[in-house]
Amino acid sequence: MTKIKSYAALSAGADLEPYEYDAGELNAEDVEVQVEYCGVCHSDLSMIDNEWGISQYPLVPGHEVIGRVHALGAEARNKGLKVGQRVGIGWTAKSCQHCDACISGNHINCRQGSVPTIMNRGGFAEKIRANWQWAIPLPDSLDIATAGPLLCGGITVFKPLLTNNINATSRVGIIGIGGLGHIAVKLLRAMGAEVVAFSSNPDKEQEILAMGADRVVNSRDPDALTALAGQFNLIINTVSVDLNWMPYFKALAPDGHFHTVGLVMKPFEVPAITLIGGDRNISGSATGNPSELRTLMRLAARTKVAPQTEEYPMSQINDALRHVREGKARYRVVLKADFQA
Repeated sequence: MTKIKSYAALSAGADLEPYEYDAGELNAEDVEVQVEYCGVCHSDLSMIDNEWGISQYPLVPGHEVIGRVHALGAEARNKGLKVGQRVGIGWTAKSCQHCDACISGNHINCRQGSVPTIMNRGGFAEKIRANWQWAIPLPDSLDIATAGPLLCGGITVFKPLLTNNINATSRVGIIGIGGLGHIAVKLLRAMGAEVVAFSSNPDKEQEILAMGADRVVNSRDPDALTALAGQFNLIINTVSVDLNWMPYFKALAPDGHFHTVGLVMKPFEVPAITLIGGDRNISGSATGNPSELRTLMRLAARTKVAPQTEEYPMSQINDALRHVREGKARYRVVLKADFQA
């Protein structure tokens, strides 16, 4: 038996409790990782609360894991990973590796064997397991104490930058400068793009500018939004609330993209002429595949992009979750594993 200490929700919406489980034998293609840090994401709260109707209890959340390889399955030993190597694990723990999506490199859209990390026993634990492809090697120069949120929040906003070929000549708008949006601003600054931040909180303006935004626009000022018509190659929405979207659609340049990573529950309403006139597009995406994750971690290490975090010991996990629930995190919360031997 392999006993693993963790923190789990025993029922929907419950506080997390110490929970020890038997992980069984290590699967041949899996990696076992000793957790050092794990970020806290709003998706963890959604899973704890069973907002999406897929949670199973006891539930061990956590999917922004930084740690060291502790053990390798028999088929994972010749895949470039070594015991003691530092790796990261994000939203996905497993994919089938043989469906059309996986073979094409689009593992995140695997429909035959995809398993989210939280459904595989997550990272609010002393150890975690995942398929070797999803254990992302980390550069030595990466700041491990703050890097966890890159594995979910970071890749979520990085993917549309890759798919839209954003570069130093691009102008990009970010709606909502919170846990996702602030990482997007930092990544865009590192890539040399022009960055305009849309925020409803004027108290954040100087902080957002310090992160690298060229300009902060009050998203509650309709005149300020109207003045930006036709200017953006890409606008990324990171918020989940419904807004008046038309000014943002009109702010797109010809062939511009409005891309949402925020889970807005109401349908977007846009007249066809707004899209047809100017060849504009509306799109969305989830997280990223192993190759995209590796690319992000190398970029973050080279350019010193790091999420802005607050650190809690994992033993104070409920205080940390409460801090996130109350919207007080500035801008992400990271847990440091402190399990007793």
